[in-house]
Parts: sequence; structure tokens; C-alpha cells
Amino acid sequence: MRLWKNVIDGRKKRTPKLIAKHTILIAFLGVASGICTAQTAVEAKAKPNIVVILTDDQGYADISFNRHHPREVSTPHMDALAKEGVWFSQAYISGNVCSPTRAGLMLGRYQQRVGVYTAGQGGRGFDPEIPIFPAILGTSYARMAVGKWHLGLDDDYPELKWHPCNRGFDESYNFMGRGAHDYFKLKGASGGDETDPMYRNKQRIDDEGYLTTRLTQEAVAFIDRNKSRPFFLYLAYNAVHSPQQAPREDIERYRKLFPDIGEDRQILMAMLHHLDLGVGAVVNKLKEEKLWDNTLLFFLTDNGGAKAMMANNAPLRGFKGSHYEGGIRTPFVVSWPAAFKGGRTIAAPVISLDILPTALEAAGVPPPKDTAFDGKSLLPLLTDRTTRHHDALFWSNEHGPGGDWAVRQGDWKLHRAGGRTELTNLTADPAEAHNLAAEQPDRVTTLTALFDRWISAIAPPARR
Repeated sequence: MRLWKNVIDGRKKRTPKLIAKHTILIAFLGVASGICTAQTAVEAKAKPNIVVILTDDQGYADISFNRHHPREVSTPHMDALAKEGVWFSQAYISGNVCSPTRAGLMLGRYQQRVGVYTAGQGGRGFDPEIPIFPAILGTSYARMAVGKWHLGLDDDYPELKWHPCNRGFDESYNFMGRGAHDYFKLKGASGGDETDPMYRNKQRIDDEGYLTTRLTQEAVAFIDRNKSRPFFLYLAYNAVHSPQQAPREDIERYRKLFPDIGEDRQILMAMLHHLDLGVGAVVNKLKEEKLWDNTLLFFLTDNGGAKAMMANNAPLRGFKGSHYEGGIRTPFVVSWPAAFKGGRTIAAPVISLDILPTALEAAGVPPPKDTAFDGKSLLPLLTDRTTRHHDALFWSNEHGPGGDWAVRQGDWKLHRAGGRTELTNLTADPAEAHNLAAEQPDRVTTLTALFDRWISAIAPPARR
């Protein structure tokens, strides 16, 4: 079994199994002695920092690590992250729009299990008594949510039962409400504008600056405050979601550099530039503080790029809101230099639901006994203990066999929408250009039955 290079007990390196046992034992003794959050030096070393960077509506080819990217795309910091870490070339999110994916990531389960099928349902918030990522991870971690929440409204202010700080985070700098937020109007305490209020923890605040930059600054400051203890940073950028806004000088620069791509695309590139700078600043802070090697970092976007924002999802078909690959594939990078080597690509299909189980295994935190995750830890893949992962993956916007849905098993994907059934071999045809449903009716029947069994065990849409 591979050794995890960052964990040292005296002079001996230790295996993941021993680490988990040690962590559980220390936790038990801590509770027994009434010291709930104290940690030994060895245990602190055993726990990696956990960082999740989630971008919003970023196109699959709006990262220059993707060889299909157009000439105007330049994301050197994201590219460096992908080159140093592990790139999953067939990674998915669990929803084709913002809020469902965020719910699934926080649950480690298909969001449909708590009744979230659409952005409207997810945006309103699901049962606040259901434990999510930070609460499951526990108090041995400092936990902060930065940016877009989109998992519950603040219409019950000041109770805020859907607020991150009522769901397990220790602190936050965020906005609630729906998916979009003005990038320059950052008011909350004084009111007077039409955007959703900004919050620091559970207090409405007035702030100023460019929102993407402010989110980065808050994330870097959190790392600085907690560099001596394990931390969990959930950095959910709202870039490059609409509205189309960026500092004027950056828009002008892209207009001069690429006068032929159109104004919408020029603004998107300016927004992407600041997003890339943010990713670089967070990674650089981790490296400067000597935290990088023992940080488990995930980078992904919440759904495919938006057509309305002129995103580019090449070589995939479709956009945000679709169950074609362009709506549900994500540029997905995982890094933890102390535990597994980077500079690799893994082709096994994975999904954003896998993030929570991976983090728990890495932290030595046992999963909840009363909750079965749909996600699976990625560590066996990342440490070369297996090449197999999920048997099948599912997507659906509606409860029941109708509506818009998809299922993938092995190389095959069945997609049904608008009364049309499409069967694709994704290995041979990642752009979903050739419909093989008429040629392989038996496979259509098998995959349809697989989806029907899955959806029949899922909760109906949440209503409140």
C-alpha cells in the first residue's frame, strides 16, 4: 500500500488505515477528557487542509489547459494547478445548473434525494436539519464559506436558518439569494440597491471593490488566520456568471487584443482574467505558508458554460441547462502533493458528489452512520489502488421517468429530452454527434431500466 508522505509518527511513515484508526482514537480520548477540539501535533499533521474552489458557469474550454480552448483564453494559474495536480478528463457535476450541483456537493449525495431538481428548489433551500459538508467534517477544522451560497434565501432574516453559519461553517463572507450578484454593488447594511445583501457571518455589511477580487482577499485572509490548524475553505466564486461586468481597463485591454471576438466575449475574458488571478492568489498563499503539500484541493465549475455569456464548451455539445456533455462536464483538478503524485490525467468518470467522501477519508473522519453517500472517495483512484469508480451516473431535472434526464454507464450515455432519445458512445464520440439509439435498441432498454430504478428510489421535489 502506498505511504502518505506527509504523516510521520516518530521515524515511521504511516499508512492511511493506521492514520484513520489513530484519528478516531484521539477523537474518542478527547471527548472522554472533555477536550473536544484539542489535537496532538501528530494528529494535526495527519489532517490535511481542505480547499474547494468552485467557479460559476465557466466554459469547459474557457481554461487554457484544455487544448480545444480558443486563442483569447489564457488562464495560467488554473493551468499551473492542472499541471501540478491530477486532471480528471471525464469529470461531471451532479446538476446542469448552479444550485443543484452545490446541494449535491454539500451532501455527497444526489441532490434529488432531498427534493432538489431545479435551481428554484435548491435556491429556496432544503431541510436545514440535514447535515452538510462542514457539519459532517466536524469542529477539528476551522471552516469558512466564501462567495455564492445559493442554498437558501434570507427571507427569514435575522434567523437565517439556511445561512452557511447555521449549517456548520464557523464564518462566512457571502451573499444569499439567487444565482447572480452585481460585481460592484456590495451593499447589505445600508440597503439602497437591488442586489442581494452581502454578509459577514450573519451580519449584513456594506463593502466595496470588485466582487471576484474581494472573494479572493477574504479566502487568503482566512488561510492566514488559520495557518496553524487544519482548515476547510469553501471558495465559491460567482464568476463568470452574469451580469457581464469587469473593471473597465480590463475590458478595454481585451477589446484591443481581440477586436474580432465581440463585446460579450471580451467582457467574459476580462471576468475570467480576475477569476484566474484569484485561483493563483489562493494557491500562492498556501505555498508561501508551507501549507501546499498537505492541502487537499479541489477545483471545478458548477455546470457547463452559459450560452448567454458566450462561453465555450469545446469539444462538447450543449451549454448550461442541458444534459449534453457541455452542460454537465467540468474541468476538475485534485491536488494533494503529500499524498499522491500530480502531473497526471485520470480518465475514469467521476462526479462532484465524490468531493465530500474524499475529504472525510483524507481527514480520518468516519462518514455518518445513518447516511449512505452516492459519492465515493477518489483516494483509491488517486493512489493507484483501483482504476474503477462508479458503475453508473445519473442526472434528472424532474421526478419520474419523463422530462429531461441522462444516465451514463461505462462508455455509454442515454439522454432523453423533449421526446427525443439519444444514445452515444462517449469514448468514440465525446461531442455526441451520432445518435445510435436506433441501432442499439437493447442497450436503450437496459439503460432506461437502470435510470427508472434509480429515479424510483429518489424523493419527489421539495415544496415549501
